[in-house]
Amino acid sequence: MVIACPKCDWRPGPAALWQCSCAHVWPTFATHGVCPACGRVWHDTQCLACKAWSDHEDWYHDDDGLTVADYLADPARSREDTALPAGK
Repeated sequence: MVIACPKCDWRPGPAALWQCSCAHVWPTFATHGVCPACGRVWHDTQCLACKAWSDHEDWYHDDDGLTVADYLADPARSREDTALPAGK
């Protein structure tokens, strides 16, 4: 699977971090857009490169259909399915 901005094709690496409204900072794609501190579901994600907002699900290319609901039901499965490739 490839994780890339639907607007500019920027691909976040493991050091790319987002901040929740609760002030928690984390790699949003590791949790499929769900803040691990407060549980807020981010339906839209802002690209750190072009600053455009896109539906979080649209960032996943060649996805096996994993959704936010799937992540909430089984977070461990999501971490395996959405792991970033080495060097990206």
